[in-house]
Amino acid sequence: MNHKIFEPQEDLKEWVKCYWTLEIPKEKTPKINTIVPDGCIKMIFHYGDKYKNYNDKGESEFVPRCLVVGQLTKPYLVEPTGKTATFFACFHPNGYLPFATIPIKEMENKVISFEKLFGKEGVEIGQKILNANSTSERISLIEGFLFKKLANTKTIDEIVKSTVETILTANGQFSVNELSEQNNINRRQLTRKFSSIIGLSPKQLSKTIRIQNTLKTLLTQEVKSLTDLAYENEYFDQAHFIKDFKEFTGLTPKEFYGDDLKMSLIFDSKD
Repeated sequence: MNHKIFEPQEDLKEWVKCYWTLEIPKEKTPKINTIVPDGCIKMIFHYGDKYKNYNDKGESEFVPRCLVVGQLTKPYLVEPTGKTATFFACFHPNGYLPFATIPIKEMENKVISFEKLFGKEGVEIGQKILNANSTSERISLIEGFLFKKLANTKTIDEIVKSTVETILTANGQFSVNELSEQNNINRRQLTRKFSSIIGLSPKQLSKTIRIQNTLKTLLTQEVKSLTDLAYENEYFDQAHFIKDFKEFTGLTPKEFYGDDLKMSLIFDSKD
């Protein structure tokens, strides 16, 4: 497995968190991958074999080779059909807005093709990225595309930006009331801003960041007990922890603690 992360150039860092690639030979590719919500919208380009997606009914369909995946509030299941070779552009929670062609909230839990979002221009840039010979070439192509979109708008909402930074720094452990008070803004106003700019409420983003921090702990530290893990991440009790965990991963902590953990976290862009 080959998984690499790359930084965007300086003028895009306000919006783009990172680029990354994932390459896995066909014989080592797992049957089903679980993409766990991480609070970030992503542009994804499958230059290897195609992927299938499974809906809530267990039905499958092929995923577009060039797509944007909106904010996830539940696990997203995909099945590789062969070799995995994928290039991602991952945006900060509040970073996708300048590039949006439809309301961000309408993209929730959806995969949308580049063609549908960006028309002929999307088809052309997607094809170039798929046919590129290197990651550096793919980064150059997507950055040219993004800079072109930024020519018309470069607005960043400072209140949302500040609140997102607070949520990330605190690993999602502040309440919405605390976040509102810190930024001197009405709770409802803050929620409306988040919905239009990020596609999640402050509470949803906080829950997402907290579960990602919990997963990171599972992956990088020796965990003595799931109860200790719950308290370490400031869940009210173990029942609350299990409920949130299953909501985001589709499994209980005990079911998830194993080989599935490492494969799922491949899809989290945090380094």
